[in-house]
Amino acid sequence: MNATLQDQSALPIHIQSLTKKYDRLFALNAVSLDIRSGEFLTLLGPSGSGKTTLLMAIAGFNRPDSGSIKFGDEEVILKPPHKRNVGMVFQSYALFPHMSVAENIAFPLKLRGIKGQESTDRVNQALATVQLEGLGERGIEQLSGGQRQRVALARAFVFKPRILLMDEPLSALDKKLRDQMQIELKNLHEQLGVTTVYVTHDQREALTMSDRIVVINDGQLCQIDTPHAIYNQPVDRFVADFIGESTMLPLTRNNSGDLVYIDQIISSKNSTSVNTEALLVIRPERLFVINESNIDRENTIVFNGKVKEFVFQGDTAFVVLSINETDTLSFRFSTDAAAADNYLQIGQPLSVGLARHNVIVIPKDTNQ
Repeated sequence: MNATLQDQSALPIHIQSLTKKYDRLFALNAVSLDIRSGEFLTLLGPSGSGKTTLLMAIAGFNRPDSGSIKFGDEEVILKPPHKRNVGMVFQSYALFPHMSVAENIAFPLKLRGIKGQESTDRVNQALATVQLEGLGERGIEQLSGGQRQRVALARAFVFKPRILLMDEPLSALDKKLRDQMQIELKNLHEQLGVTTVYVTHDQREALTMSDRIVVINDGQLCQIDTPHAIYNQPVDRFVADFIGESTMLPLTRNNSGDLVYIDQIISSKNSTSVNTEALLVIRPERLFVINESNIDRENTIVFNGKVKEFVFQGDTAFVVLSINETDTLSFRFSTDAAAADNYLQIGQPLSVGLARHNVIVIPKDTNQ
């Protein structure tokens, strides 16, 4: 893309012991976080977890009770939002309905005293970047939801901020457009090279777009890692349950100290760092129906049961398997157009396998 839209280096963000309380409730509880220069970092958590509070503190729209926020080496905790020079995309887009597309995008330039040909050039470059060439004179009401989202993005980066903040900008879009825009946003970030902090409650969105993910719950950071590590190496029960689908089975220790489920050794004494009561986390797509041609018994954990539920969902089918009086196991597999969509019958005996390299073990207590 044109260098005039990315000629400033991205800034790292350093957050230290950030605390925000509403009465007795901690919205943020001594949060510390280093965001790398130029990375795409997603704040992920359920409603009320503190993710938007943290984003708004970075933007300057709320004032923490204590702590530090630095952009590079500069402390900004007391700076008002308009002096932080960050781009912001809101959930509602916050576009001006009485202005054209070009006027909306040019608005932050006008506030900074950038007018005339330079403003026109930057607006045109921004329109080209978000694939809206030729639509500058249109009114906002003439645009689709996806086009409005692109205008909001163009307005956020047209003045060349070194930090871009986004608060669930895709939540108003339908699923198909949302999936498309996730890829476009990821590509846009790679073009701009700007430090990006993104808020969402959508796990798949976070896994698709992020360099790193911060999982937040009750105002505290639960885990900070790459999408691959967050999904495959969750640190506790909350993260494992919140990210993706999963079944959790209780593990006990045998006389040798190995972690076992029923009579199967799941993890040997020296192969896990979990020293307390533990859970086996099973991702449903990693189970497979066992037959004699596909099983390596030495490297496979086998579960025998009966089909309790079967749901055809188009590209995949979802099955709940009852494996004993107390435990059930969920698994998912790709469907075949040549097969009937109800070929697994309720009550049908079924054996499924889990390869040992797909074993995930976490502490049973979420506070550990």
